[in-house]
Amino acid sequence: MIDAQGNGLVFLLCVPRSGSSLSTVMLQNHSRIFATQEMWFLMNLVDLPKADSRAYGGSSIIRQFYNAMVSEDVFEKACRSFALEIYNGFLEGSGADFIVDKSPRYYYMLEWLDRLFPQSKRIHLQRNPLAVAASFKKVNRHTGEEFDLIHSLQSPKLNMKSVDLTLGMLRLNDYFAKPHSNAYELQYERLVTNPQEELEKLCAFLGIRYEQGMEQYGQFLDSAKSGMFYSMGVGDPFLSSHQEAHQGSVNNWKNILEPHEVELYCRVMGADLFHRMGYSEQLAEAEQWTGVHYDANPDQEVIDRITHQLTAATGCQWQPQYQMQPADSAVHDPLGNLNDQVVEEPEKTDPTLAALVTIRQLQAALRAADHRLERGYSERERLKVQLASAQSKIQRIKSWVPFGHQISAWASQRKILRGGKS
Repeated sequence: MIDAQGNGLVFLLCVPRSGSSLSTVMLQNHSRIFATQEMWFLMNLVDLPKADSRAYGGSSIIRQFYNAMVSEDVFEKACRSFALEIYNGFLEGSGADFIVDKSPRYYYMLEWLDRLFPQSKRIHLQRNPLAVAASFKKVNRHTGEEFDLIHSLQSPKLNMKSVDLTLGMLRLNDYFAKPHSNAYELQYERLVTNPQEELEKLCAFLGIRYEQGMEQYGQFLDSAKSGMFYSMGVGDPFLSSHQEAHQGSVNNWKNILEPHEVELYCRVMGADLFHRMGYSEQLAEAEQWTGVHYDANPDQEVIDRITHQLTAATGCQWQPQYQMQPADSAVHDPLGNLNDQVVEEPEKTDPTLAALVTIRQLQAALRAADHRLERGYSERERLKVQLASAQSKIQRIKSWVPFGHQISAWASQRKILRGGKS
């Protein structure tokens, strides 16, 4: 079972089109691992206070409730409890001890993952960035969706695929920049070249033994796990056309991308990223193909623009160059914020805890009062604007009154002159 620290929980972290479906469909064949298609629900939890419009209304009330009444530590504790119910619900009856949450775009909330489950295992799945861009183009062509790499990188509007290809990739490489006892780097190209060897090393990282044939995912199509995996209908649409890992997509980026697309993307990302990820050879191929030598640093103007677009659309704020926190950095919190452990209820109430609870309640009341004052001030300003508008209308009406009297007098005089006939 997954505990409150995240022991037994494995996050497969990557950007979309990195090979996460292939990795998962092989991992799920291990008897001690429960892995299925993308979950994404933790992103929904972290954005819960940002209530969208609902048919039944109340969005502003919901936002006010979370902002004024629910403290951050209580919110995180509630989200952790909810997530544990989901994860452990999957494990019940499965015979598995580990659960793999494979959800591309979890780079959206890396700081939150560290706080929520500090002892969870995290696998960094990497793939040649040019191959990732090519996979986006190939899959969207297959599904009939429009994807223009040049336009997505230059668009003044938010495009999540451009976020994946730029901010997501940069952020994950910052996150895994330093070695960590709970982190493991898995490279797509090595996985498809030597799947058994790579899975043996990955299982050793998880503390379990490799099980023979788990990479032959075509042999498990009749299993319940495989049925659940394919029934969700997300991930790589080409995965089911093969029985095992193959190398057909390793170097096909030059067959899918145009030279001008490669040139722009490499300029935006910078050479350092390719070197850090272990794709110096692929970068050299791109330079030779396009005839351009790329600067070390990314195009900061493009990165800043896409960052602003994402922030404006989601309200998310990331710590610059955020790195995975040390496993022992979490400090015990008497309110159970991070190191939440199951303990027996004490016979007598701890006066310190009682005082902390009282403080939390008073803080919530104070936040609620502040919000009421803020709403009262906003309402007063709104009424002042309405009053000023009404007074302006009255003044305009009054300005017409003398002119109205003149018209009335003029009409009366004409009536008298004409013998009383109108």
